[in-house]
Amino acid sequence: MKILEIYCRLLEIYGPQNWWPTTIDGNIHPTYNNRKKLTNKHRYEIAVGAILTQNTNWHNVEKAIVNLNRNNLLCPDKIINSPDEAIESMIKPSGYYRLKTKRLKFLTEWWLDNNEKVLMEQNKPGNLILWRSSLLSVWGVGQETADSILLYCYDFPTFVIDTYTKRIMNRHMGVSLNIKYEDLRKLFMNSLPVNVALYKEFHALFVLSAKKTCKKNECLPECPLA
Repeated sequence: MKILEIYCRLLEIYGPQNWWPTTIDGNIHPTYNNRKKLTNKHRYEIAVGAILTQNTNWHNVEKAIVNLNRNNLLCPDKIINSPDEAIESMIKPSGYYRLKTKRLKFLTEWWLDNNEKVLMEQNKPGNLILWRSSLLSVWGVGQETADSILLYCYDFPTFVIDTYTKRIMNRHMGVSLNIKYEDLRKLFMNSLPVNVALYKEFHALFVLSAKKTCKKNECLPECPLA
């Protein structure tokens, strides 16, 4: 089975996922709506979610996002200027809330300094490498977080690798669970057409498949890839 075949099979079974979920104006819950255009508010929410989802699941992240929305804290200026304790109490459902508060503030400093620059320069050749390096220099931002922000906030063609991706590729493509992040990322990017929408959907479909059928301790018979 080729990597593109995996994508096609998962898409056929599960359909489009419309990731990354963000909050519609007037609401406090993130939704998987099919947005035509991202606003800076949406972009920042995605970046915050990329930090909060570290070492936890989206259900817990959504609780934290709702808390931030309910208290009107989900914007860069509020995150930077609020006491750590206030942020910690809002994002507690996501776990590691003290650590993540510090990471959110470091990322927000980067955001305030760079968001507009990225938007103006994102289509220039070589800027994926430039801005990926810039994000990876932020304390608390690893490869998965950086790639999530670059792909979902700024439409850079970079593939996101997570635990679910490794699990499915190990079971159905014989990839080692110990493969390095960058090696697996390059495998995907060398095997797929350069297509931002495909990268987004593929990552989302891996997450859904891992939760529904290709579970941590077993692959259910109804798994589309079984």
